[in-house]
Amino acid sequence: MLGIDTNVLVRYLVRDDEAQFEIANRLIRRGVGAGEAIFVSLPVLLETEWVLRSRYALNKLEVAETISQLLDTTEIQFEDEAAIEECLRDWKDSTASFADCLIGAHNRRQGCRATATFDVKAGKLSTFIQL
Repeated sequence: MLGIDTNVLVRYLVRDDEAQFEIANRLIRRGVGAGEAIFVSLPVLLETEWVLRSRYALNKLEVAETISQLLDTTEIQFEDEAAIEECLRDWKDSTASFADCLIGAHNRRQGCRATATFDVKAGKLSTFIQL
C-alpha cells in the first residue's frame, strides 16, 4: 500500500499543473496496475476538503460531489470509508464544518457515544453533545 499526501491528491483532482497531474496520475495507475492500494488517510482528506474550498473556491456541493466520486473509485482506498460516507450525509444537511462532521462520524465508529464540543454548529449534529 502506498499513501499519498494532500498535494498529490489535489494535483490529481484539480489538474492545475499538468506536469504534476501526470506524475500523480502515473503513480496511481502504476500502483493499481501492480496490485498496490493507494491510500488516503483522514488527515489528508480533511486537508483536501479545506484546499478545495479555500484555494480553489469550490462550494460545499462541489466538494461533497468530488469526495463522493473519489469514494466510488477502485484506485483509491480511504481510511474509515464508512465514516466519510456518514460525514457527507451529515454535512449536506447541516451548517457544521466538514471537519466536525468527519470527527463526529469517525468517533462514533470508534465506539464513542458522542463527541463533546463547545461548537454550536457541531453541537446540532447527532454525533455531538454541546457543552
